[in-house]
Amino acid sequence: MRITIFGAAGNVGSRVVAEALARGHDVTAVVRDQARADALPGAAAVRVGDARNADDVSALSAGADVVVAATRPVPGRERELVETTQTLLAGLTDSGTRLLISGGAGSLTVPGTDGLTVVDDPDYLSPAYRDLAQACVDQLETCRGETRVDWAYLSPPALLEPGERTGHYRLGTDELLVDEQGASRISMEDLAVALVDEIERPRHRGRRFTVAS
Repeated sequence: MRITIFGAAGNVGSRVVAEALARGHDVTAVVRDQARADALPGAAAVRVGDARNADDVSALSAGADVVVAATRPVPGRERELVETTQTLLAGLTDSGTRLLISGGAGSLTVPGTDGLTVVDDPDYLSPAYRDLAQACVDQLETCRGETRVDWAYLSPPALLEPGERTGHYRLGTDELLVDEQGASRISMEDLAVALVDEIERPRHRGRRFTVAS
């Protein structure tokens, strides 16, 4: 498949690039800064572009089967996440290209809390990340209001960090996945596995899903 990845040099994006290439896909890796291109595998077609620019989105996704959005705003500019998502959706409108977003956990409900969401639960979210989590909540709502683009939204568990690729994960929908000790985590490598699995075998079109170890 032909996959365009925005945010390709980031923590999640770089791992999606590696996972997709390992499975034999044709990958266009989009970075905003040419200086970051050297960190990407030579097998990827590296392009400079900005997911906040509708012309870049249209040009760089032309001919792609799937676009992956793995962008993250810098601290203090969290609202750009919603604006970027709006631009991606506008750029892909009526194109037939699927959009798969690596999003946030903020809107997931916490088990056993009568509907409390992660964004409002200090047990799972540090106050330092609340602005980003709220932006991710709004990002998902932006997607849910979209009917012209074939989208899916992946919410990670509460803890997402570099680690081992096991190839195994649990799958959920709108509730935070926790283990017997109440921990909610996955490695970035296994999140990339889940993303590429959804690319290859779409099961959540027009919906959010979540994963955890």
